[in-house]
Amino acid sequence: MPLFCFNTAADYLEAARQMAITGRTALARLLAEEAADRTSDPSEAARILREFPGPSLRGED
Repeated sequence: MPLFCFNTAADYLEAARQMAITGRTALARLLAEEAADRTSDPSEAARILREFPGPSLRGED
């Protein structure tokens, strides 16, 4: 059984919280950014990103 199953914004957010708890803040931020992207409500997306502060770690193409 996989550790995480990523189908919804909530799945990414839960994984981000787990990564933050274990000290993996960079991975937590990346997962939070993906959760925010999958959230249709802009205020909720902003709240998610506030929970995991820091600059975006995504590479730009």
